[in-house]
Amino acid sequence: MTNPRTIHVRPATPTDLDTLLTYSAVLAQETEGKLLHKETLRAGIQAIMCSPGMGFLLVAEVHDELRFRTVGQLMITYEWSDWRNSVFWWIQSVYVDRPWRRQGIYRAMHTYVLEKARAKGNICGIRLYVEQHNQAAQLAYRHLGLRQAKYILYEEDFSLTQSSSPVESRNPTEVL
Repeated sequence: MTNPRTIHVRPATPTDLDTLLTYSAVLAQETEGKLLHKETLRAGIQAIMCSPGMGFLLVAEVHDELRFRTVGQLMITYEWSDWRNSVFWWIQSVYVDRPWRRQGIYRAMHTYVLEKARAKGNICGIRLYVEQHNQAAQLAYRHLGLRQAKYILYEEDFSLTQSSSPVESRNPTEVL
């Protein structure tokens, strides 16, 4: 696949829901071996679309023959920093469709996020986390100027565990 001439990044809309469902399910399976329950995922995507105080979703499109084709996604959520009296934007749920990887899709989304964050004036920075074995993503983030933070992430996940997945299939598209 050749490098697309134009990558268009825009806020996701309800018409993107099916693509976001598919991409999020594949992302969870690829990066963490987790299978997501379709209705829970659908409700989660719809919740952020309907609640701008939680964050927002973006999609990346390229012109493919006679239409725009969605080839990537990411989600922004917010973290208040009392030390800075300002907000960090957390980049999450990054996914680029496999045939479009290494074509500048994530770079376009990242640039869009930086431009929007800087234009707002009350955003103190962007953050993201990456699965520790995902070397390709880590390299991409370093190439964009991100630095590894000195923090280690801890969690207690009350809903998603590999052994308690509500589905039996190992194929994420079958979940959807």
